[in-house]
Amino acid sequence: MSLDFHYLCHMNTYQLTDWLPTTRKEMELRGWEELDVILFSGDAYVDHPSFGAAVIGRLLEAEGLRVAIVPQPNWRDDLRDFKKLGRPRLFFGISAGCMDSMVNKYTANKRLRSEDAYTPDGRPDMRPEYPSVVYAQILKKLYPDVPVVLGGIEASLRRLTHYDYWEDRLRPGILCDSGADLLIYGMGEKPIVELVNRLKEKRSRETVGPDTSAPYITCADLPHDIPQTVWMAADIQATQEDIELYSHPECLKDKKKQAANFRRIEEESNRYQASRILQRVDAQHTLVVNPPYPPLTEKELDHSFDLPYTRLPHPKYKNKRIPAFEMIRFSVNIHRGCFGGCAFCTISAHQGKFIVSRSRESILREVKQVTRMPEFKGYLSDLGGPSANMYRMQGKDTTLCQRCKRPSCIHPKICPNLHTDHRPLLDIYRAVDALPEIKKSFIGSGVRYDLLLHRSQDAQTNQAAAEYTRELIARHVSGRLKVAPEHTSDRVLELMRKPPFRQFVEFRRIFDRINREEGLRQQLIPYFISSHPGCTEEDMAELAVLTRQMDFHLEQVQDFTPTPMTVATEAWYTGFHPYTLKPVYSARTPKEKLAQRQFFFWYKPEERQRIIRELHHIGRADLIDKLYGKKRG
Repeated sequence: MSLDFHYLCHMNTYQLTDWLPTTRKEMELRGWEELDVILFSGDAYVDHPSFGAAVIGRLLEAEGLRVAIVPQPNWRDDLRDFKKLGRPRLFFGISAGCMDSMVNKYTANKRLRSEDAYTPDGRPDMRPEYPSVVYAQILKKLYPDVPVVLGGIEASLRRLTHYDYWEDRLRPGILCDSGADLLIYGMGEKPIVELVNRLKEKRSRETVGPDTSAPYITCADLPHDIPQTVWMAADIQATQEDIELYSHPECLKDKKKQAANFRRIEEESNRYQASRILQRVDAQHTLVVNPPYPPLTEKELDHSFDLPYTRLPHPKYKNKRIPAFEMIRFSVNIHRGCFGGCAFCTISAHQGKFIVSRSRESILREVKQVTRMPEFKGYLSDLGGPSANMYRMQGKDTTLCQRCKRPSCIHPKICPNLHTDHRPLLDIYRAVDALPEIKKSFIGSGVRYDLLLHRSQDAQTNQAAAEYTRELIARHVSGRLKVAPEHTSDRVLELMRKPPFRQFVEFRRIFDRINREEGLRQQLIPYFISSHPGCTEEDMAELAVLTRQMDFHLEQVQDFTPTPMTVATEAWYTGFHPYTLKPVYSARTPKEKLAQRQFFFWYKPEERQRIIRELHHIGRADLIDKLYGKKRG
């Protein structure tokens, strides 16, 4: 979709200076000769609260700093994009983008993707592999004494020794390869603000005499005690409170030690009050991971979302389509965090398991801003979050939560201390739908049906879950509702940290009944994964039979992709489950993975003979008639 109309409608509303500057000319329009912080991003610059570089840029602007963003710099030429804005007074900040760059560039079969959703016109060649490393190395070469601070998902998930699927090897924490000076992990609002305030204070103390220009910050000026940061120590003594992981060299030699490390990392990542983590990289250097900040308060999260975003791509992208922006243009995020703890998911590793919800007023302010956007026709595409229905859910007794280290609040069973009331979410839906500009608000985020089916000891909570389920299905589905059973085998689902398949069957029954009662013809769209650790070809064959019996022709499927900092990845690479250290089977070769994936597509004529041969091969010929009937031709 062209953005022509988009900008014509806004030419009298916004000026170029309403975006953070991206060029020297845009700096001059603001009357700036120098910058405090320069941010480099692997994504296009979309000034929207769903895009990390925009969030950090706006936060720093709110702190009184002069900030610019260099989106998708050219790393192949004479490096002019890295030089054009000069040296910042405080530091360079780097984010690879809203996704891990390797997931962004490659499929699970390591084939190049044809489109990059975060790039103008979807061009797939506008970011390097591992931008965090590439950008940092360039900046350290050009400006050796200027601090370089890494952030974003790619750096956050690679903060310690991690398995890299695309190179098929263990890599040390990303500070080692990049040469950067500091890493901020997780959602970075608190640590980045603390960092800039410390540096501003240091700079003001060192400004003396008649010269009022503030001095430049150097690498030696960076503090190392800020929570939620990672740094490299040349000489450090562990305390009794610290957790010392197996060293990087030990993990290279012993996969079981790498697996054991991960359990400790994940448990500390999900604690309210965590310990500091140390990991020796070599004889001279140790990575130090400072404990995270407590979750943001509602007021702090509102502040992040209420910053003066235009919610639009930078005008430099006129006439260009940015797929990720088109997808979220008319959506609103209402909370942060996810307590699902799915074994293959990185959300809790980056955002945390504790739910932080926006206030009703902040949500409605953003919805009203969306209604004033060009081309808005009255339909919100999503009013959700990492999981659609976790808004305002937290521990009844938060002191218990502060001592808990479970990675999931709902697996293997829903915690009795978890407040699962859907009434606050119903209130948000109804308040949004009451706005005269809103015709429909859809829920595009994935719904946790295990929360809807859960029976609490509180009758009002159970009534609210039933009421929410009906309202969701009757009023907020745009024809198709996404849910993620992920598999049909309860053994595999246990490893995935997902609920038993019978719960999906029950939810499907409720979905169909409510559709009949409301006179609707809507589809339930289930997501499934093949080749997850613990999954065999036989499991996939049985999945094919069960989904066929339920009359599903699966569309939303994927082959498991090992990504840094998940339980599933560590089990896939090491062959051991990190929590039990018992062996776990994984389909590792392309042939094994393809043999599993083909069962998703049993209904395609071109797959039939291959699947029949494979069923004979694995000794499950009894499933052939269940898939194809006795008259197969």
